[in-house]
Amino acid sequence: MQSKDKPRPQANAPDTQAEGGEFSTFLLEDAEDNKILKVSLWAAIGLHAVLLLINFPNFVQDPVAEEPPEKAVFMVQPIKYQPPKVEKQRIPPKQVKRVPIPDPTPDAPEPIRLDAPEPEIDLPDIDEDFLPIPDAPPAPPAPPGPILVTGEVRKPEKIHAPQPNYTEVARRARIQGSVIAEAIVDRNGDVVSVKILKGLPMGLSEETLKVMKQWKFHPATLRGKPVDVYFNLTVHFKLQ
Repeated sequence: MQSKDKPRPQANAPDTQAEGGEFSTFLLEDAEDNKILKVSLWAAIGLHAVLLLINFPNFVQDPVAEEPPEKAVFMVQPIKYQPPKVEKQRIPPKQVKRVPIPDPTPDAPEPIRLDAPEPEIDLPDIDEDFLPIPDAPPAPPAPPGPILVTGEVRKPEKIHAPQPNYTEVARRARIQGSVIAEAIVDRNGDVVSVKILKGLPMGLSEETLKVMKQWKFHPATLRGKPVDVYFNLTVHFKLQ
């Protein structure tokens, strides 16, 4: 009887204890995971708060900076056209000529005054043969140097003017034209100096100089007196 009242050993007891140990381990791991999750969550919140505090000025200023700039508004004032003022032309008043009216009762005429005749003066007779005739003023002296043929200066007149000969080289080259020279003709009519102003090649200018020094003139005169003058001389070369 005593053997019947003793409890029998349970065959499933070890299994129950094993299951309770695994459940407690799961709860511990879950609690640790929740703890890690909470720590991570608080760390993320703190980090975001720090970043928000750092970027807060930029966050406040960005909307203001993004606002579009105000457009400039120009006020155009219309120009009122004013017609030009037209001045009224003033018409001068008509001038009325005043005609004097003769006096119906004129005064007595003034007496006519006759001037007394001037006394005659007797002048002695003057003999015209004895009147002194003043001498003419002396003529100014002729200038010492050569002068230009202008004004009262009469140009020299050519008396003897032999022509230069063609050089053989110029003849073969068919050279034609004029040689112009400035000469000084003295008061004796001689050519004392010659300067070529326009020449020809191949010896024609040289031949002209030789011949012009042999020319002879009536001298130029100033108030009837011979003077030295500058005079241009010309020689023409033309092939026949």
